[in-house]
Amino acid sequence: MQTVIQNPNWWRRRNKLERGLLVALGIMFAVIATGFGLWISDALRTSSLPPNPQATALHGDSTTINKVPTVTASKDKAGASGDVCLTQECIHTASTVLRKMKPEVEPCDNFYEFACGTYLEEENIPDDKVSISTFSVISDKLQEQLKDIITAERPKTEPKHFRLPNLLYRACMNKTLIETLGPEPIARMAEKLGGWPLIKGESWNADDSWTWQEQVKKFRTAGFSMDYIIDFSIGVDLQNSTKRLIDLDQSSLALSREYLVKGFNETLVTAYYEYMVDIAVLFGANKDLAKTELLSSLEFEIALANISWPNEKRRNSSELYNLRTTAQLQAAYPYVQWVDYMNALLPEGLNVAEDEMINLSVPSFFEDLGKLLARTPKRVIANYMFWRIHGFSVGFLSEEFRKRQLEYATALSGRQEQEARWKECVDIATSSLGISVGSLYVGKHFHKDSKANALEMVNEIRNVFNDILDEVNWMDSKTKEEAKLKLHSMATHIGYPDEMLDNEKLAAYYAKLDIDPDKYFESFLGMNIFGTDYSFNKLRLPVNKTDWVRHARPAIVNAFYSSLENSIQFPAGILQGHFFNAQRPKYMNFGAIGYVIGHEITHGFDDQGRQFDVKGNLRDWWHPDTQKAYLAKAKCIIEQYGNYTETATGLNLNGINTQGENIADNGGVKESYIAYRRWAEKHGPEAKLPGLDYTPEQMFWVAAGQTWCAKYRKESLKMRITTGVHSPSEFRVLGSLSNMKDFAKDFQCPEGSPMNPVQKCEVW
Repeated sequence: MQTVIQNPNWWRRRNKLERGLLVALGIMFAVIATGFGLWISDALRTSSLPPNPQATALHGDSTTINKVPTVTASKDKAGASGDVCLTQECIHTASTVLRKMKPEVEPCDNFYEFACGTYLEEENIPDDKVSISTFSVISDKLQEQLKDIITAERPKTEPKHFRLPNLLYRACMNKTLIETLGPEPIARMAEKLGGWPLIKGESWNADDSWTWQEQVKKFRTAGFSMDYIIDFSIGVDLQNSTKRLIDLDQSSLALSREYLVKGFNETLVTAYYEYMVDIAVLFGANKDLAKTELLSSLEFEIALANISWPNEKRRNSSELYNLRTTAQLQAAYPYVQWVDYMNALLPEGLNVAEDEMINLSVPSFFEDLGKLLARTPKRVIANYMFWRIHGFSVGFLSEEFRKRQLEYATALSGRQEQEARWKECVDIATSSLGISVGSLYVGKHFHKDSKANALEMVNEIRNVFNDILDEVNWMDSKTKEEAKLKLHSMATHIGYPDEMLDNEKLAAYYAKLDIDPDKYFESFLGMNIFGTDYSFNKLRLPVNKTDWVRHARPAIVNAFYSSLENSIQFPAGILQGHFFNAQRPKYMNFGAIGYVIGHEITHGFDDQGRQFDVKGNLRDWWHPDTQKAYLAKAKCIIEQYGNYTETATGLNLNGINTQGENIADNGGVKESYIAYRRWAEKHGPEAKLPGLDYTPEQMFWVAAGQTWCAKYRKESLKMRITTGVHSPSEFRVLGSLSNMKDFAKDFQCPEGSPMNPVQKCEVW
């Protein structure tokens, strides 16, 4: 879960603030699921509703929930006999647990194999997926539920916002029309925008009238990304999170920087180049010319990557906070007429003031960018920009384009087949119109009582963290006091906001959006414009940290922490399946959703979250000696995980980039375990599950371990390790549990065994 637990990053970048729309967030998951290659980054940058600012997620992946009963060891009417629970739900839970476990493995040697060994041996990754996991099982069920909602044709008498998902779904499913049109939707649009030089040939004239700035303005009007050269967004002022400002950042790349900087020494860069050429040929380009001109475009993109900061350097938010006035911006970087440029990208009626404060995330990038642009021919830049919008469009076009896209997706992630069209279209409709779909979903599949149940667990685990703060001996009293204030001020969003069920609010939100079921690509671009306008129009408005729109994404199997809001969020989609069920023993819930809750709370105090204070402002509230002690503890985590080698890829984990998630995992599982022990002391011992002769404490650890049962394709695993903020599932289990003294005690692991090393790491 990133600070979302999967982070995504749910967001464009973890340190970007109010990027795009909630729609964009969902699109990310839809695109990852369908393997849309280049469409992944661009859809994220151009679509709809504002996500939680500065957010981190749990994983990088409906049952009606009633008041939680107590399943104790005594015989009762529910069917528990002796010390074994024999209720229907307990039997079902036991069966699910046993199907994943490999009990013959010694838990003190490799607890991941013990908890997930049979799952790893017997489960197969479907050809249309890059991985399977505990999360994907729930997501698949959720997708079926959403299909029933989205495919139901709504009468015209129903509010428009409930009809829009079906209209978009129909547009996506109309393969006959899409095949008939071929490349026409993007080709027609590109011509209006000036034309792709590679396609137009010598008729494209790079005279003095063409500039990349003017091209970006046209892209904005048409609904394409504005971020291919300079990333432009409306963010939140990191040091005053009640205000918004314009944020300028390094460019959005089509392939991760980590690959591009290696040039053609990296096989994925070669695959990307070949993909560029083949797609251009499908659009009508001469292949030899495409090879030559797109090589220059790729070299330009590689140069952009080389002047960009790596993810490791972007973890310090203070380094990304560099305010400039428009006058200072113009004086330092005169290659852009900044006031004119920014005014053109803002919605009508919004203008940059003379004394406007702009945040320049990476000043060195802008210094180097001016030199790069000056030495790069206009035709090369134009070819690159038009390649990006054509690459983005491929997922909306006919099968000949999509087949080539699949080949590229296979190289990137290992996925072998296209996802079934209905699944793809459900994902697109859900992610793009998540508020209206979510409103229908929670009304049908989510029980309100589950909010109270989850909130009770949040409070119990929060109290544990409070006591941990009391006990740590490396924090000074003043820093502890501020940490407690931040902890107890942390807002909690569970399930969905009540406003989602208010038709008047939904109607007002969607009033300016229309979808034509006969114009799939054009409708999607229209949604991008709608979403960008919505986000950008908030520039002069104060930040409402409880804004329901930012928390209106219930049909998602994930959880989140937002530094700028100092809030945690648990959507309806994760409060089911493995994570939560009111009818099973508490140790299962504390091991699963309790672990998730602790993880998100701890994100407020990981290496990035700790940089923000109780009000969500970037401020150093740590005493120097306490900060030094914290960094030493974080270094232990960095080195522990950085020394893990994933055997299938032969790659070492990146301990720096994954430290936030690793700190959250370690703190989260510890906090939830203590909370469960306190619950058990108050309510008495719980019954065992049938066929599982383990103590409740041992079953807590099994539930925690099985949260991360997952199989990845080798290519996907390589990408996760190279670019992700989450450790692969195996190491999320081995790393955190091997640091837990209580785990070693409960399984009687000898000191020095793999799961009970002498040297342990602990931040919280």
